[in-house]
Formats: sequence, structure tokens, C-alpha cells
Amino acid sequence: MNHNEWVAVLDFGSQYAQLIARRVRELNVFSEILPCNIGADELSARAPKGIVLSGGPASVYAEDSPKCDPKIFELGIPMLGLCYGMQIGCTHLGCRVSPAQAREFGRREIRVVEPEPLFGGLGEEITVWMSHGDQVQDTAHDLITLASTPTCPHAAVRHKSVPFYGLQFHPEVTHTPQGVKIIGNFLKKVCGCRGEWTMASFIERAVERIRAQVGTGKVICGLSGGVDSSVVACLLHKAIGDQLECVFVNNGLLRKGEFEQVVRDFGDNYHMRLHTVDASQRFLGALKGVTEPERKRKIIGGLFIDVFKEEADKIQDAHFLAQGTIYPDVIESSSPVGGPSATIKSHHNVGGLPEKLGFKLVEPMRELFKDEVRRLGEELGMKHEQVWRHPFPGPGLAIRCLGEVDEAKLAILREADAILIEELRAADWYDKVGQAFAVILPVKTVGVMGDERTYEQVIALRVVETTDFMTADFARLPYDLLGKVASRIINEVRGANRVVYDISTKPPSTICWE
Repeated sequence: MNHNEWVAVLDFGSQYAQLIARRVRELNVFSEILPCNIGADELSARAPKGIVLSGGPASVYAEDSPKCDPKIFELGIPMLGLCYGMQIGCTHLGCRVSPAQAREFGRREIRVVEPEPLFGGLGEEITVWMSHGDQVQDTAHDLITLASTPTCPHAAVRHKSVPFYGLQFHPEVTHTPQGVKIIGNFLKKVCGCRGEWTMASFIERAVERIRAQVGTGKVICGLSGGVDSSVVACLLHKAIGDQLECVFVNNGLLRKGEFEQVVRDFGDNYHMRLHTVDASQRFLGALKGVTEPERKRKIIGGLFIDVFKEEADKIQDAHFLAQGTIYPDVIESSSPVGGPSATIKSHHNVGGLPEKLGFKLVEPMRELFKDEVRRLGEELGMKHEQVWRHPFPGPGLAIRCLGEVDEAKLAILREADAILIEELRAADWYDKVGQAFAVILPVKTVGVMGDERTYEQVIALRVVETTDFMTADFARLPYDLLGKVASRIINEVRGANRVVYDISTKPPSTICWE
């Protein structure tokens, strides 16, 4: 999608690259993450208003350190180098970078000696977040120091003639309280951005693009009830109305009442053309005897493609397939620096559908981060409960039922999960946490109910706080709330006699158990 003004974020392997891009977008300027080695000609042809060079774990003087095209410094486009990005920029502009005598990690106070334009209106002393072992040791005669600390004399610099600015700290993290203002000063005062990228403008452009791509053809959308597929369905329905055909497959691994809720929301309330398929017995049959998590995922993904294809073949004049691909999916599918990440688990989005069906892809949200997808849903007038629904994995309850999956254990898990969610909502905790769910463990424990001894299932509760799902911490729920949830599960759910609470963090643990 074309944008009147946008900023390129060149990724040198930073853990904060996505955060930088999100901070720019929060200031109503579109941003895109690109490989650090993109050619200057290609970048110039796309005409960004500014370029941000991200941080990175390497040292600029190491032989295998990531590099950028030196010609980007000749384009005349304003540039902001952050940490490693500052060092590589200063190196290209004639400075020396070497290990610092005193490394800086954590909060530091910088003293501003030249406030404009980056530090305008922020005061002489600013708290920032440092994370570096190397630093610029000297500045060429064309580089001017803007701020310093006692151990980092060039904490911020600018070039006299090249529109390059460098910060040895991270303005994108919350530990730099006025960091967003610094980024905003760069965007507005240096790049001349107006800040006109809003969700309303995104919808307007997306609708135009969808109509141009689809014409009079039909689009099939696989609904899961999750946030991404629900929002993309509503966006497409706004653009093309009854040309959209939604398919919802009941794989027998949904949560309590989920199938009925999706039918009510999208068929009855939003008046979409909705095809429902009950394939629960096919999925449960295929999973019989399977205990290995990755095999579960592959069986479910493969069978979903078969079931979806059978239903899609019944829809005439359908040449397009809509997917709720979002920007992190795009970024993670290709690694700008250092090669692909190790596979932790198969992605929950089912791949292979376009090739199997011979469809052209429609992915109107592939530029958006998760929080922007939720804002898009709100702008489209969707229900709060849909927009802020917690993530639910594609394989569904199969990977929350540890070990072999069967109907008896799924029934226990559904009831326990429903009680957890119901009590979190009642206590006004649901919207405060990032994800909450129950897990049924492949073990039984002894218990006593009345005068009888029981030997039944263990339910684990997982409730985490997170902003980006890259890291997560367990939610410090009140003991009274945890006690109420546990008591209800043990008393109301037949087959469960013990409840435990998962207090591990990500990393080293993952959010999901499988």
C-alpha cells in the first residue's frame, strides 16, 4: 500500500526493531522494517521521509558485523541512528568506535548541550536507557555533540552538513520516559512529517485497494473467531459486501459455546454470508493415539486444508482467499539479519491454502501490528469482546490437552476454561491480562470428595501479562480470585479434583504448554 509519508527502519538485528516501528506509528507516521543492507537506489526510489538505523548486538568493528549501503548517507534523507545505528553512521562519517572504558547498561542521566531539534522542550537533564559496551570515541570536525554523560562524552550527535543524528541510548523503550517526544521531534522537526497516518485513513485506502484487486470476484475468508480473522472479515465486508463468503470449520477443538457465538456474531448480527462445517469427528479421529505436540499441529493443519477445500469447491466464482496475515507474521517469515530463527513450534496460521486452492491472496492487514489490528476493529465498529479477545491457537484445545486428545478430556477442559474466563471477567481482570486459559495435564491425582476417594485430572491455569507476546510474566491474580476459580472447577467440573497455577515467565518458558 502506498503512503504519502513513511519512515524506513533498517534492522541491524535489534530486539527493539518492531518497537521502533510501533513508536513511529503511534506518532501517526507509517513505518516499515527493512533489511539493513537494502540498496540505496531501492530505498531512494521508495522516497521515505526519514530513515532510522536500529540498534544491534554486534560491534561495528567486527568483521561479520551487519553493514549498510554507504550510499544511503548521500541520499539527503534525514537519518536517526540508535545505539549500534549511531555507531555505524558515525563510522561512515569519519569517526572511530571502540570499547568504552566504562560500559553503560540501564538508566542514565544525559546532559543536553544543544537542545534543538531533537531535545527541544525537554530540559537540560534527561533520563535515558543505555545499553552499550562500545561508543564513539572521537568526532570528526563535522560532527557536533548534542548531549553527554560523564562516561559517554558523545551520547547524542548530529552532522553539520549530512542530515544524520545519532543517539547512544534507546528512545523507543519505556525506560526512556521522554523517548517518544525525542522520536516525535525527529519526525516533525527534522523529517517534516505531518503525522496523517490514522486508522480511519488506513481503512479508506484498504477499501479502495481491496475493491481494485477483487473487482466483481468473490473472496473466501476462513473464520476462526480470533481477532485477526474476525477483523479482516469485517474489513472485507465493508469493502465488498456479499462478495465475501466466510467459512467456519468446527474442528471439535473449540472452546465452550464458541461455534454458536461465531454464528450469532457474523451470521445473525453482521449479516455475512457464512458457511459452517462440522468436521469435529474427522479431527478427533485423526488425532486418536497422537501425543506429540508438533504432530498434532501438522495433522490439524493438513486436515483443515482438506476440509476447507471441500467447502470452497462448492462456492462458485471464488478466485480470492483472504487471510488475517499481520506485520509480525511478515517480519518473522524472513530474517533481515543472521538467518531464520529456530523453530519453537509450527505457526498457528495454516499455510498452503493458496497453493492447494489456486487462489490469489488478499491480505489487507499485512502492514499492521496486533495492537493496530485491534484499533482497526474498533474503528470498524466491532464488539469490544471480539476486538479484545485473548489469542487462541489454530490447533485449539488440542495443544491445551496434553498427551492424547479425546472427547472426555476436552469436555473437562472446556468447562474449566469457561469458569476461568467467566471469573476473570466478573472480577474485571480479563482486559488487564494478555492471555488466560486452562490446560488439562496427562496425569491424575488422588483426592477426597465427601467420603469417597477420587483419582482424577489436574487442571493448570495459565494467566500472563504481556504487551507483545515476545516476553510474558505470570499475572499476580488476587488469592481470593484464584481460590474461587479453583473451588468452582473442583466442585462443578466432573473429572477434575486438583487445580494448579503456572507461575513461570517467558522466557525461559513459553506461554502455551505445547
